[in-house]
Amino acid sequence: MLDLGGRESIYQPEQEGLIFPERPENLSIEEERKYRKERLVAACRAFAIQKFDYGFAGHVTVRDPEHPALYWTNPMCVHFDKVKVSNLILVDHDGKVIEGDYAVNRAGFVLHANVHEAHPDIIAMCHAHTTYGTAWAATGRPIEPITQDACAFFEDHVVIGDEAGAVAVENHAGSNVATAFAGVKAALHQNHGLLTASRHSIDAAAFWFIALERCCQQQLDIAASGIDPIYISPERARYSREHVGSEYIGWLHFQTIWNQLIEDAPDMFD
Repeated sequence: MLDLGGRESIYQPEQEGLIFPERPENLSIEEERKYRKERLVAACRAFAIQKFDYGFAGHVTVRDPEHPALYWTNPMCVHFDKVKVSNLILVDHDGKVIEGDYAVNRAGFVLHANVHEAHPDIIAMCHAHTTYGTAWAATGRPIEPITQDACAFFEDHVVIGDEAGAVAVENHAGSNVATAFAGVKAALHQNHGLLTASRHSIDAAAFWFIALERCCQQQLDIAASGIDPIYISPERARYSREHVGSEYIGWLHFQTIWNQLIEDAPDMFD
């Protein structure tokens, strides 16, 4: 469900002249590549802030704007907090490093390459072994519409159950994930963890991953309380998703993180 709109719902046209984030337009190939690589690094740094690291597990990818069968990703065995523009690697769908000095994470290749290949419209994808996401995914249950935050994923995520607990080093495991990502922005990989994808930007994919982890924590907290939650009706949940769950809104949320990082972590551009 690709929705690049949403600005009008939070920003009134008569307020023109105020400072408001804008996605650069009419970029050259080189400028677009630079933009995507810098935002990919920012996504990794954001994951470090959120403490999404777990050894060498976790990978973020974005398509190259000139060569869509290639994607940029974080280098293997480099902490999210140490990822820079200079150490990113460019990988093809066969797992061959085309550019860069580091190896690629095999699990990252299998899952991401299959999704990217099966869905040419998906620009970016995120996965990490997070505490709450992995725990909630083990229940095999979807994110329920119990908060406004959760409504952003209403009818826009799936639970993947088949062989989800196995290490994803075989191509068929990636194919299962690829099939599940038709028309949605997120997946709960049972006994494994969370994945998000964006048909708009790496910014949106990264923010919705952070948001999904937060929703999993909310679900677990409520379940632990022993109190039955009050569910939001499907109509209201759907309305909320349309207004706070779009690709554009995900991009916009990430600009807050981006603005923090360009001040606090200038080394990411090295």
